[in-house]
Amino acid sequence: MERWRDRLALVTGASGGIGAAVARALVQQGLKVVGCARTVGNIEELAAECKSAGYPGTLIPYRCDLSNEEDILSMFSAVRSQHSGVDICINNAGLARPDTLLSGSTSGWKEMFNVNVLALSICTREAFQSMRERKVDDGHIININSMSGHRVPPPAETHFYSATKYAVTALTEGLRQELREAQSHIRATCISPGVVETQFAFKLHDKDPEKAAATYEHMKCLKPEDVAEAVIYVLSMPPHVQIGDIQMRPTEQVT
Repeated sequence: MERWRDRLALVTGASGGIGAAVARALVQQGLKVVGCARTVGNIEELAAECKSAGYPGTLIPYRCDLSNEEDILSMFSAVRSQHSGVDICINNAGLARPDTLLSGSTSGWKEMFNVNVLALSICTREAFQSMRERKVDDGHIININSMSGHRVPPPAETHFYSATKYAVTALTEGLRQELREAQSHIRATCISPGVVETQFAFKLHDKDPEKAAATYEHMKCLKPEDVAEAVIYVLSMPPHVQIGDIQMRPTEQVT
């Protein structure tokens, strides 16, 4: 990880869960990290924690609504003017709404598609442009995917979410192919966790907190830090090694 020291990583959805754990891990490794989310109070607290702990890197909070392309473009412009540009882009932000295929709301589908697919694609495009204009040829784009991007679990309320994660699987491989066509050594990876103990289920089942809590009670789940360790592993590989996907589940998870 020494070659990444003092370089800049963008982490979307950094206000909690996996995003916060990844941001902390990168700051511990000496990177400058821009952590973005719609609300930055939690990121500001994490930045203060990292500073007081004496970590060698820096966490910079940035408010950005990823469902708004203008917000994303403004963020990349600010990073360009204040910090030169992005060397690592970690597309972590994602959400699920309980909108089934037979009776779900169009607004719920759009919310998932806008963040899970479009925002990820816009951030990827802008990160690549940032790298290319500075002649950065060893950058890395990491998409936090899901096991739901590799199989469709039975609960109907997760089917559209699963479709957006299948899109992430295709987008990551498509990105790898386009980078090869461009003769670029920028790498593309997705990390696909199973059940991770975060606020994810509580946002999915926001009207049924008992159902949300039950998601995490019947097994020893992955922790956000487990996924952060996978990110560090991927980044620490030598430049000639590209990891396409890491699929990881709790040992006790069946599907």
